[in-house]
Amino acid sequence: MNTTNRFHDAGQLILRIGMSALMMTHGWPKLQKLMAGGEIEFFDFMWLGPTISLFLAVVGEFFAPILIIIGYQTRWAALVAAFTMGVAAFYVHSGDPLGDREAALMYFVGFLAIALLGTGAWSVDAKHSAKDE
Repeated sequence: MNTTNRFHDAGQLILRIGMSALMMTHGWPKLQKLMAGGEIEFFDFMWLGPTISLFLAVVGEFFAPILIIIGYQTRWAALVAAFTMGVAAFYVHSGDPLGDREAALMYFVGFLAIALLGTGAWSVDAKHSAKDE
């Protein structure tokens, strides 16, 4: 492996871990809220109800980032996370000023980039594809 490839793979790894670890700080409180029981007050996405909407947010903000960090089904997981942040930026906070939507937009762009770039060599996905060759 040449130096250029190593830098590229390192960049992909840093992007995957950085974006996902930061996103999980938003997903963890939502997971705790979901597990706590009781009445759930949360945004009702597409009339699915607050409980299902919260569950979907937990998938996009906590479980998909775990998959992205380890590099398993990364492109799909990144699309789930990007979709979740797209909903937050363009639907939930659509009437808010840009400064209030900025974090969701940055996560949206970052996860979309991960979905397009893939995992790089340092991932479970890369290990699986190497076995197939």
